[in-house]
Amino acid sequence: MRIVVALGGNALARRGEPMTADYLRKNVRSSCATLATVAQEHELVITHGNGPQVGLLALQNLAYSDVAAYPLDILGAETQGMIGYVVQQELTNALGGDRQIVALITNTEVDEQDPAFERPTKLIGPQYSAQDAAEAAAEYRWTIARDGAQFRRVVPSPMPIRILQTPVIKELLDLGHLVVCVGGGGVPVRVDASGRQLGSQAVVDKDLASGVLAAEIEADVLVMLTDADAVFVDWGTPDQRAIKTATPEALAEFPFEEGSMQPKVDAAIRFAKRGGRALIGPLDKLTELLDRTTGTEVRAEVPGAIEYYPTTDN
Repeated sequence: MRIVVALGGNALARRGEPMTADYLRKNVRSSCATLATVAQEHELVITHGNGPQVGLLALQNLAYSDVAAYPLDILGAETQGMIGYVVQQELTNALGGDRQIVALITNTEVDEQDPAFERPTKLIGPQYSAQDAAEAAAEYRWTIARDGAQFRRVVPSPMPIRILQTPVIKELLDLGHLVVCVGGGGVPVRVDASGRQLGSQAVVDKDLASGVLAAEIEADVLVMLTDADAVFVDWGTPDQRAIKTATPEALAEFPFEEGSMQPKVDAAIRFAKRGGRALIGPLDKLTELLDRTTGTEVRAEVPGAIEYYPTTDN
């Protein structure tokens, strides 16, 4: 099968850990041990988030005031190179050098008129206390939003239109290579009337961009890995239920947390409507997720439109 696997933030930076290079490599190494088992049998494209890392680079950027801070599009490209290098190296090691792995800096086209530019929602960077967040907002003119019990910076997250390097990615897959791409959703760019590409000050959601890529390369399966066992309805209430399988229409009837599960659900719905299968589940159970013993699957045809796991499994 041709599989696109989108690594969630927990695959790169776990909550409470300092965002050091050592922790990044440790987390990626653990993820690649799981990915290697799939890569041995299938065509594999790996995408990943970059929210904590791009926010960290932005902070480091501000620490040196003798030059103007680099814009978000260039910082996004930096994180693609940084994270892509580590994934490429650790997956090569996990596979014993049996496969060629290409890490590709990828651009994602967005619409400069997207209303997301007027309503920032994408969480980036470290968490702050309420006081520290207020001080950062005043000093750097950031938009701040709540993230659980703490606060983080938010930036625009426009909808991805297309992945500009799709033809190259398809060629690499046809040659038998594994590809790491669409890091952080890809560098957002707008394309003007003359075809020129211009960087855009935003961060594209990696799940939505991964869904666009999966459709463009005609992948069989889109897998979005997270720290949740499945997609839950009525999450956090006594009535919560884990969805095993659902049609895109049935799943669209439920609200989910914006900036967390909602983008994954949206990506799954879009991909399933185009004839693919989308899976959402835990990173440490990728094999079980593909075997359909855990996680949530979204596909076009499901008897009864939606199936839940037994309540005792929740």
